[in-house]
Parts: sequence; C-alpha cells; structure tokens
Amino acid sequence: MDTQDSSQPPTIDRIAFIGNYLPRQCGIATFTTDLLQAVAGEYSQTHCIALPVNDTEEGYSYPPPVRFELVEKDIESYHRAADFLNINNIDVVSLQHEYGIFGGRAGSHILALLRELRMPIVTTLHTVLQDPTVDQRRVLEEIADQSDRLVVMSERAVEFLHEIYGVNPDKIDMIPHGIPDVPFVDPSFFKDQFGVEGKTVLLSFGLLSPNKGYENVINALPAILEKHPNVVYIILGATHPHVLRRDGETYRLSLQRLAQKKGVEGQVIFYNRFVDLQELTEFIGAADIYITPYLDEKQIVSGTLAYTLGAGKAVVSTPYWYAQEMLADERGVLVPFNKPAALSDEIICLLDDAPKRHAMRKRAYLFGRDMIWPEVARRYRESFEKARRRRRHGAPAGFAVKPLDKRPLELPPLKLDHLCRMTDDTGMLQHALFTVPNYREGYCLDDNARALITTVHLEELGHSQAFELASRYMAFIAYAFNPQTGRFRNFMNYQRHWLEESGSDDSHGRALWALGTVLGRSNKPALQSIAVWLYEQALPAILETTSPRAWAFAILGINEYLRRFDGDRRARQTREELAQRLLVLYNNCRTDDWRWFEDRLAYNNAVLSQAMIMCGQWLPNSEMSHAGLESLGWLTELQRSGADDGHFVPIGSNGFHQRGGERARFDQQPLEAQATVSACLEAYRCTGDARWQREARRAYEWFLGRNDLNLSLYDPDTGGCYDALHSDRLNENQGAESTLAFLHTLLELRLTENTLKPPNG
Repeated sequence: MDTQDSSQPPTIDRIAFIGNYLPRQCGIATFTTDLLQAVAGEYSQTHCIALPVNDTEEGYSYPPPVRFELVEKDIESYHRAADFLNINNIDVVSLQHEYGIFGGRAGSHILALLRELRMPIVTTLHTVLQDPTVDQRRVLEEIADQSDRLVVMSERAVEFLHEIYGVNPDKIDMIPHGIPDVPFVDPSFFKDQFGVEGKTVLLSFGLLSPNKGYENVINALPAILEKHPNVVYIILGATHPHVLRRDGETYRLSLQRLAQKKGVEGQVIFYNRFVDLQELTEFIGAADIYITPYLDEKQIVSGTLAYTLGAGKAVVSTPYWYAQEMLADERGVLVPFNKPAALSDEIICLLDDAPKRHAMRKRAYLFGRDMIWPEVARRYRESFEKARRRRRHGAPAGFAVKPLDKRPLELPPLKLDHLCRMTDDTGMLQHALFTVPNYREGYCLDDNARALITTVHLEELGHSQAFELASRYMAFIAYAFNPQTGRFRNFMNYQRHWLEESGSDDSHGRALWALGTVLGRSNKPALQSIAVWLYEQALPAILETTSPRAWAFAILGINEYLRRFDGDRRARQTREELAQRLLVLYNNCRTDDWRWFEDRLAYNNAVLSQAMIMCGQWLPNSEMSHAGLESLGWLTELQRSGADDGHFVPIGSNGFHQRGGERARFDQQPLEAQATVSACLEAYRCTGDARWQREARRAYEWFLGRNDLNLSLYDPDTGGCYDALHSDRLNENQGAESTLAFLHTLLELRLTENTLKPPNG
C-alpha cells in the first residue's frame, strides 16, 4: 500500500527523452538535446537518458546520454524500445513528436511504443495541423489519448488541440520553446569574428530547404543596398539532410545563381555548415536584423525565431502562425508572404530608424527572459510531476489485462527467404513445386508488378534488400512494355521468350498500379526515372480496356501517383473516367440482395470496392463513397462463416459465385484475403468505423489458420504462403501470387501499424 503523502510531489528519478538527438542535423535533435541537458542541469539528482530515432542505416556517433536507438522504419525497434524503458524503471517519458521522424503512415510506428509503456508520458507536439489528413488526425488523437500531458509552444496550438482534436485544455501545458541565456550585446562585438566588421548584417539561419523563402530576401537586396550599401546578408546552415539526399545542393545553387543575376553576389555570404550552439550564438550576436521569410503560414513553432527573439534581435518575418504570436506588441515586424518589395521597405525603415530598432530589440529581449532553458526546464519538471500524480491516482484502462480477442494484433517477423528464392536475374518466377521454383512455368508481368509494389513497401520500412529486388522487378516490367502497341506483354517462358504481343487487361492495370506506387512512394531516383517514362506511355491504353478489375488496379496506381503529382491533369481525368465506369456498372447491376458491380463474384473482388472508396474520398464523390462502402459491406458479410464472430471464407475459385447460383466454397485463394484486408484498411482510413478494423483483422487471420480447416497458409519456416485452401488440405506449392499476397498484407499492416487494434483495446 502506498503511504506516501499525496500532497507531496512524486519522486522523479529517471526520465527518458524520445526524439532525434545531436549530432543528427535537424531542429528536433537540437531541441531534444537542449531539453535533456537543461533538465539534467537543473535537477542534478535526476538521471536523464535519450532514445533517438535513426534515419540512416549507419546511425550516428551519439554522446553517453543515448542509451537505446530506434530505427525509423523498423517497427520491431519500437517494441524493443518499449521493453527497454519498462524494465529500466523509467519514471517519466518525454516524447518529442513530429510526423516526419517516425516510421509508418503519418509516423504511426510511435504508437506501437506508446501502447506498451507502463509509465507516465508527456508529449511535446512540435506540429499541430489545422487541416490534418485522416491518418495524421488519427495518429495525433491516439498520441493525445496515450499521453498524460501534452506540451505545446503557442496559444494557437492550444486552440487547435481543443477545437480540432477535442483535447481537454486541462491536459495541455503551454511551455515556450527554450532558448540559450545570452547577454544583450551590441552586434559590433561579434562582427570581426566573421569578417563583417563595419557592415550592417542581415541574418537567416536554419537547415536549408526550398520552403525557407530566402530567394525573397535576395530579390529585396538591390533596393536595400541602394539606400544602405554596407549591408551583407548571411545565410547560415547546411542543407537539410533529407533534401540533400533527394535533391543535392539544388536549392543553395539556385540562390547563388539568383544573387549573381541580381548583382548582389558580393553581399550574400553562405555558411554551409551545421554550427554548434556556441558558434550559433555568436552569429546571432553579430546580426543587426534577423529575417525569417518562410513561405507557409502553417508553422506552429520555429526554434530559429525563438533563439533570435530571446537574444534581443530586431526581427522581420512573414506572418506564419508562430511569428504572429511571438512578434506581437511591436516585438518585430511582419511582412506579407512572397513580397520582396514589402520586405525591403521594412528593412530599410528599421535601418533608417535606429531608436525604433533598438526599442524593438529591448522588448524582444525582455519577452524572452521567460524562455531561457533553466525556466523552461522548471516548467517541464512541473508537467512531469502533474503526469506522475495523475498516473498514481488511477492508471489508464489500457493497463488492464485483456482477453485474447481484445489484444492488439500480433504480426509475425518479416521473412524474405522464399521471395528471394523465387527471384532470379530476370525477375520473379510464377510457380513453385512445393518450395522450389518451377522453371517450366516461366514468368509473368502480373507477379512482377505485385512484387514491385511489395518492394516499395519494403523500402518504406527501411529494408536493406528493397532496392536490389525492386531493380529486378522494374527491369522486367520495362522489358515487358511494347512501345508499338502501348501495352505490356504478360507471359514469358524460362528461355526469356515472350508468349504474346499484348497481355491481359488486368496485367496492364496491375503494371500501372505498380508504377504509380513507385512514383508516389519510392525515394529512389533510378526507379522513379524508369517508372515515369513507362507510366506516361502506358496510361492512355487503360481507357481502351474492358475489364473492371483492370480499371480498379489502374485507379489504385493513379491514386498513388497523385500523392506526389497531384497537379497532373491527364492522370486526374483518367481516374475520373475509370471511376465513373465502375459507378455505372454498380448502379446498373445493384439490387437489394445483390450489391455488386457484376452478375458474378470472381477473383480479386474487394479491389473494386477499394477503388470506389478511394475515388469517393479524393475526387470527392459521395455516390462513389457510398457504392464502395456498401459493396464492401455486402461482400464481407457474404465472405463470413456464421454470425459476426465467424471466420473469413473467401469466394472459392472452383466455380466462383454467379448471381442466383451456389457460391463455390473452395479453392480459397490468398489473393482474396489480401484484397479484402487492403479494402477494409482503406474503408477504415476514410470512415474511422471500427467495423472495418474487425473485417480487416478477420481476413488477415485467415492466413494464420482462422479458416475452414484451421490450417495456417503462412509458412514461418520459408516466409512463403501456400497456394490455396482446398476442401480437405492445403495446396502445398508456394507460388509467387500467394507469397506476394501474404507479404503485401503483412507490409501494409506494418505500415499502418496496429490499425487493427481491437475495439476499445
């Protein structure tokens, strides 16, 4: 029994900080490092450790406070981190949340960690979106639910959490962004260190990326220099590592070319490096005016603005949310977005009026006294203590022991042995004799397209073999394309001879699905270059096809493609045309007792509903949404044994199901389970209805033995999947289609990380 006086603050001896950490180069890493050091500095008896997230395979050379490293896209590392924290008796976890640093859809991997923790959680939200996607909203709402306290850095963030996400304001602590405690000094004190003595210094700093708007300052410089020829503009900071890996130094080079074009290259100084805190404070000290010309209003916090405001700098900024709040009451000047002339006018005004500039500096410096790290550390400590008291007076319901059917879905380890066995230098072979590739049956485009989609998901999860495998499947698809017909060939024998000039409509649609997935999700330039070349040539032919499934496959690919290239008018028009065709089929065929697109349920059925649901959401079109959800609901009820708690029974391929006739119970195919899982996940993402969680879980568990024969189709020894469930046995061959169906399902579930959590679980 706990006899400690509940009026006394609970003891906090061990705190774990989860987030990026120096020497990784990003704002979250700097913040997490500074916060840990500030708390440890103020409370010397408290042991503080860090759990950073690695975005590269090699990781980083971390300092001693780092005790455990998470791998961004490896969901298992999040489970291991939860175990590590639980067994090390951590008193409080301080999570730094930003969507882009955690793996999974909208950073959902972090949920796997939070659900397993047994100690209070205080989450600092570095981004609170006004218009989140369905996935972003779901992730943040669950983080809020799992956390005992939420910390934000602006009043607008408090409003958003309450009004948009339904968070009780009593659970929210508004704590300002921490800043170093620096003296209020004359800028001339530091200028000689950077060779700009006697100059008037304009400064911008931060990791370079195209959203920073530095080009607007360069465009404003000629007018500024005409009045104040001694001005120099310093751009301090390395290119953001993610931008560098994707685009190289393209943005920095564009700024340099612009400076030359404007004739101001002698007044623009680039310091291309990530500086430590000491050097940063010296750069800030040397600045006469600090400029944040960001392009997007939707920025809820800015560490660079906090630093310069607290150092007593005169600030000119565009009116993003955080700047509006921090620079109110004449602590700075706001100028419209993308208006170089307005920027030059305000800078000239401040340089012409020294008393005004210095008064602004003083107001900013005094305002920043509550933001220095020792003050912020004390505020965080208070938040940690509130969280600890709350947890002592009533553990969340999630700690209760749950029966088996209420536990989160457990996913088997990812094993690629059989996938690799079925893949040779040409591509993926079609069939197997037991677990050995069957050369006699050769290759097909269908399976290589499925395999390419699978490897893109592997890339998203950070798997080391993803690119090597994807290159082989992409090469096969490229070779399959026939430029004379604008169509893909499908079947190839083992001697690499094509058996046809044009493949089926469905294989063409699947190829477009795979290419669109590469273009929408992959970050490999080599794959993207080939994919876009093929996609542009192959897309028009889909309108000549007559197969509804081909249309549905193509729609899935177009939706993936438009994730990244939303402005492509031809792709959008093609999607709308195909979606309208499916809707016409549905309206012409549907009756109260047959809610389907055709007079027969055949193969890969759920993909038709999935395509409708997607188009209903993204066109948007409510009639399509209704058709997709209604048809999927009817299909899932039909594919179930008995009542609501029955198991998944897909339409058998030995006869399928004609309207008015008997449905075939066998042979049951893995492809049907995969298609049903994907469609139900899409329905859940669009509606938030827990019914679709249950249906997706039901279809997934068919692979693992919750089926008519209570036999597992997944083979954990090989990582493959048996080809079918017969009436009395398994088909013991492990071919490409079945193995890819299971892997696709497993990877999609990992990317959605525990979307299939049980209701109220």
